[in-house]
Amino acid sequence: MDPKEIDRIFHDTAYIRTGGSEEELKCARYIMERCEQMGLKAHLEDFPVPMSTIGKARLLVDGEEIPCKGYLCCGSGEVEAPLYYMPNDDAASLDGCRGKIVLVDGYMRHWLYQDIREHGAAAFISYDGNANYADDDIDQRELRAGVHQGNRMLGVAINAKQAIRLVRDDAKTARIEIRQEEVVGASRNVILDLPGETEDTIVFTAHYDSTSLSQGAYDNMSGSIGLLALAERFSKAPHRCSLRFVWCGSEERGLLGSKAYVEAHREELDKVVLNINLDMIGCIMGKFIACCTAEEKLVHYIQYLGSMTGFGVKPYQDVYSSDSTPFADAGIPAVSFARAAPGNTATIHNRYDTMAVMKAGQMVKDIDFIFLFAQQMANAAHCPVAREMPEKMKEELDYYLVRKRKK
Repeated sequence: MDPKEIDRIFHDTAYIRTGGSEEELKCARYIMERCEQMGLKAHLEDFPVPMSTIGKARLLVDGEEIPCKGYLCCGSGEVEAPLYYMPNDDAASLDGCRGKIVLVDGYMRHWLYQDIREHGAAAFISYDGNANYADDDIDQRELRAGVHQGNRMLGVAINAKQAIRLVRDDAKTARIEIRQEEVVGASRNVILDLPGETEDTIVFTAHYDSTSLSQGAYDNMSGSIGLLALAERFSKAPHRCSLRFVWCGSEERGLLGSKAYVEAHREELDKVVLNINLDMIGCIMGKFIACCTAEEKLVHYIQYLGSMTGFGVKPYQDVYSSDSTPFADAGIPAVSFARAAPGNTATIHNRYDTMAVMKAGQMVKDIDFIFLFAQQMANAAHCPVAREMPEKMKEELDYYLVRKRKK
């Protein structure tokens, strides 16, 4: 795949495609068409996702209407209470939540939600965006089932500029009104198989959905293009292992596509020897990283490979916030490749994530290195990466998947 073809795909997919939407389905079909043009046959696997249509979302503060978006799946209703800004989450701060509408810094995190609910918060407000940006965008947030666990509170999101103003002006009372219709919808994974000489399988993953404000060129059409390029190369090259390519839907909604894949294919997972995940490659700026949720030997192997080929890479052992995580949680060694750009050169989850921050030539270089690594693994007499998750990675997975809380 040459730079012109890469730019063409970025151009063709330059639209918002949130998980479960018609636009996400449009993109899934586009990926299938690209596979067909390479002489490869992909198919769709549907999985259920919660969907919500907001009919009304209103925030009044001291009688003034503040632009907001209601949290999807937070329920419907009305609540009025004193407004309480809570920048800290220590015991003293949490004691002030009771009976208040709580304004939190940033987005609503899992443990923060549990804390304010247990301390009697009446509802919540979060904010996003950047006070230094010209726009007043508000992201469409969702109260995920894994967060509310059946105990829902009304919540709205506002822009950072408005949050600053409310705190600056010592706002006193807030009122939230939300009406929404909630249904079960569908998202899709796109799956392509390239059989090998053995049943040992390497699963490649990348998500193709975006957030509500973003065209998602960097995060993560770049990884989806990378998978297309790898599939094209492997279709013309020998590979001892069988290869499966999975373009995951609804990653931005909590890794829903990869979680659904692992659950649906649990009986086949004993044949999977490695997961290679691509999430945000080919950006103009930034360092190339390889996050290994696997034995530490894999970190050293990738470092040696970079040194031998003259390709700069920073491998490390950790859990990456992407579709590699459900595979690792199932005991499959996983590595996520990315080109991590500084926040002032490329951002994600907002209107500035477009192909303007991408460089097709850099994409080709990143794909070249990933292919070299994958080719060696795919043609190994025996996959050298131990199919045993280190204890410290199991613990980090517990933290990431909020089964345990860090003290």
